[in-house]
Amino acid sequence: MSIADFFALLGGVGLFLLGMTLMSSGLQSAAGDKVRTILEHATSNKIRGILLGTGVTVLIQSSSATDMMVIGFVNSGLMNLKEAIAVIMGANIGTTITAQITAFDLTAFAPLLLFIGCVMYLFMSRKKVKSVGMIILGFGMLFVGVGLIKDAIKPLSQSVQFEQFLAGLSNPVLAVLFGIAFTALLQSSSSSTVIFQTFAVQGILNYRTTVYLLIGAAIGSVTPNLLAGLTTNRNGKRSAVLNLVFNLLRAALLLTIISIFPQVLDLICRLSPNNIGRQIANTHTIFAIFSVLVLAPFSGLIVRLAELMIPRLPEETRMLEGKKLLYLNSAKSTLPSVQIRQAVLECRRMGEMTLDNLKLSLQCFFEDGNTQKLMNQVEDTESIIDYLCQAISDRLMETRSLDLTDADAFRASKLMVIAMNFERIGDQAENIIEFRQKLDEQNDKLSTAGKSDLQKLSEKVVRSVELCIDIFSEENFSKLPEASENENQVDQLHDQITNNHVQRLMNGNCNPMAGIVFTDMTTDLERCADNAFNISTALFKKTS
Repeated sequence: MSIADFFALLGGVGLFLLGMTLMSSGLQSAAGDKVRTILEHATSNKIRGILLGTGVTVLIQSSSATDMMVIGFVNSGLMNLKEAIAVIMGANIGTTITAQITAFDLTAFAPLLLFIGCVMYLFMSRKKVKSVGMIILGFGMLFVGVGLIKDAIKPLSQSVQFEQFLAGLSNPVLAVLFGIAFTALLQSSSSSTVIFQTFAVQGILNYRTTVYLLIGAAIGSVTPNLLAGLTTNRNGKRSAVLNLVFNLLRAALLLTIISIFPQVLDLICRLSPNNIGRQIANTHTIFAIFSVLVLAPFSGLIVRLAELMIPRLPEETRMLEGKKLLYLNSAKSTLPSVQIRQAVLECRRMGEMTLDNLKLSLQCFFEDGNTQKLMNQVEDTESIIDYLCQAISDRLMETRSLDLTDADAFRASKLMVIAMNFERIGDQAENIIEFRQKLDEQNDKLSTAGKSDLQKLSEKVVRSVELCIDIFSEENFSKLPEASENENQVDQLHDQITNNHVQRLMNGNCNPMAGIVFTDMTTDLERCADNAFNISTALFKKTS
């Protein structure tokens, strides 16, 4: 193989990869946000998840892109691991479409595709048309790249050294390992598959060696996902590991089947006699579908294996347990009066969680030193509070279809108000840690007097939240005068410390950035007290 042939090979691989990228980008651009929306609505229905993964991957021509989106969704909590494994399995089927496409010899039409795609992309103004032009342009580049690879590797069939290298690949283990390494290097299983397919078409690789290379390529394809998982939370890392575990099991399954029933490969070859390119494409697709059919029933075990590899931390368990309704059952299976009482207990649980989070955020704000761990805990708890607010409201909405008494109908509507007010207090607790972050970023501190004023106000606000939980959950309205008095004291103290702050600014005793944080903090604390008083009085107005 001459230097010119080697350069032509590199150029062909480069054009092929660029063509794949342009096709994928064009398809994603044409689809807009629909692909992401489709994946977001993947449900716990395993079959639907597999079909979604297959369809999306066929649409965007990239299993890596599909898997990356899955990792992102799992990382953000939009998708759980059971949903993720179904989509990942589907993506493994969808990625085989590339080999099916390149099994057609369209090299002669590639220049025409390049021309049409170039005209549409460069000279058309409509975004959708330009996206279609990008797809056609990528499609043409893909086949030009394949053509260059075919021409460049022809001399390799005459090379003694290359023949010796290929003789080593006749060992299935070495072939699988080479497939893993080569695909990890290219960061694309579709690309490595098509390159192996091209070598086979040119007579440089035999069919069986190529099959083992494809099995290795599937494992190597997880490399981009593992790298992406390094920057995610532990659940995001588990979704990346899921892909690795699935492909390792897939490889073990296929190698076992081939070893025990080697005639399986002969049967596949008979589907397309005398066409090794199509035989390889068919093998790739059939193996993917077979693996999913066999392993899908065991997806729960694969998820558990990933969780064993990256064990759950105590805080993760707390998050999972927190995002559940402990008391509220389905409205259809519970008496209305019992449903309302369950909602009260659920709101109290949410309120106690909100109170603890407020205290934690205040500790984070006033404490010296590194408080990142406290900040993370506040943010995690806030996500639970958001979930509970939505879940409680949804369940209470279901009670509208029940035969409620006037008193219970009133309580149901007011309990939704109570849940929303607790959620707002949770938001303000999150704001408090952001104020601390601002001070840390600017390397600023509050004045001693300002810090003391905020601590006094914080104590009153915490008492307001404590009172509101007791009052609404037990309907103990004898404490309302205390809650009202505490609310008035918060308002008076807010006005007083605001005046003190203005005086410090005028005397030059307060840093402007710290002053902004101080003002925002007092406003949020006062709003917390207002929300707490709304909760205290929510159920009282009907009985007064």
